[in-house]
Amino acid sequence: MILIQNAEIINEGARYRASVLLEGQRIKSIYKNTVPEEIIRNATLVNAEGLYLLPGAIDDQVHFREPGLTHKGDIHSESCAAVAGGITSFMDMPNTIPQTTTVEALNEKFDLASRSSMANYSFFIGATNNNLQELEKEGARRAAAVKVFMGSSTGNMLVDNPETLEKLFSEIDKIIAVHCESEEIIKANKEYYIGKYGEDLDITFHSKIRSCEACFASSSQAVALARKYNSRLHLFHLSTAKEMELLEAKPLKDKRITGEVCVHHLWFTDEDYARLGNRIKWNPAVKTKADRDALRQALIDGKLDVVATDHAPHTWEEKQGSVLQAASGGPMVQHALTVMLELCTQGVFTPELVVEKMAHAPAELFDLKDRGYIREGYYADLVLVDPNQSWTVHKDNLLYKCGWSPLEGTTFHHKVVKTFVNGSLVYDNRQLDEDFRGMELCYK
Repeated sequence: MILIQNAEIINEGARYRASVLLEGQRIKSIYKNTVPEEIIRNATLVNAEGLYLLPGAIDDQVHFREPGLTHKGDIHSESCAAVAGGITSFMDMPNTIPQTTTVEALNEKFDLASRSSMANYSFFIGATNNNLQELEKEGARRAAAVKVFMGSSTGNMLVDNPETLEKLFSEIDKIIAVHCESEEIIKANKEYYIGKYGEDLDITFHSKIRSCEACFASSSQAVALARKYNSRLHLFHLSTAKEMELLEAKPLKDKRITGEVCVHHLWFTDEDYARLGNRIKWNPAVKTKADRDALRQALIDGKLDVVATDHAPHTWEEKQGSVLQAASGGPMVQHALTVMLELCTQGVFTPELVVEKMAHAPAELFDLKDRGYIREGYYADLVLVDPNQSWTVHKDNLLYKCGWSPLEGTTFHHKVVKTFVNGSLVYDNRQLDEDFRGMELCYK
């Protein structure tokens, strides 16, 4: 048994001081008053005085690069970074090699994770223009959801056939999670800027090529299809103020269409391109301060439901070159929770909202069994955070296999000090229990 003593618990919109008893993989008891002496005598004690105790974050969008791209990340390395950042469960995307577009490839990923993941895990199965039968197999139900690249080409995973899209939205009864950018508009923008300025375009052209119009055109198409067929649609990494018009501010349980925002779209703006260059090249692009502020407000208002990372490591070499050459994506799982808590320090959000959007809401959206809350009987996925410890991101404290972060040199004022996954202390002040393995996420 482990007793976490005298923590400031932030959970389900409330704050209170309590001690939490872990027994096996689960939360046995929550003591708001006196802890029985017998428990204190027999348990391993963890002093949490002055610390926040949060439910572990659940990241519904990561690219851990395994199989096939393990030179820049793998399930073990990136899950180590995740638990060090307070993320105790993740859902991985299908654009690996081979792509996760069959039940066989999906099962192979689960097998890989069972042998190597420090965090709890699940995987998406990807749609293509010709794999609808695969998505309808019973084995596909093991996936967290179906991922659809609508208008943003990733190998052969661009789903641009109108008939296929109609069938997906009308026949798939799982969550359809969508990357929305119009390939047609992106292509036209690219041709325009190349014609005017040549091919050696710098990073400042990224948000012009992958424009707000490209995002809204694709997102609005997805929403129209979902409304037509009453589909369960989840819009990934929304990045524009305009797209907020597509979402409703109401409780998550009442929604058929939900929205995710990523940490980098809440933190950076296009003003940061001059300073950080390709380090902050993502798809969709980081856009204006007005867009960022609209995303922040939509999160507060309840239009946006989930905060995730879209963690997508590339080697430093892959991030070099013109905007047409440099890889899109960056590593974020080790720092996402810290960034969100820093925004609380700045008065943007509250820790209660951060917990709701990074733990409670993902658990509810994906119908996870016994995850996402600090409740008796639930899995003990827990994070202790020091809200008064300043530290700076440097290369020597990064756990990403790619070895860099867009946040290097940034000083934060909250620090993850301990992370428990399924009742086990897996991260303790920069020390990892690398022999630990997480569990497959199960659904209600």
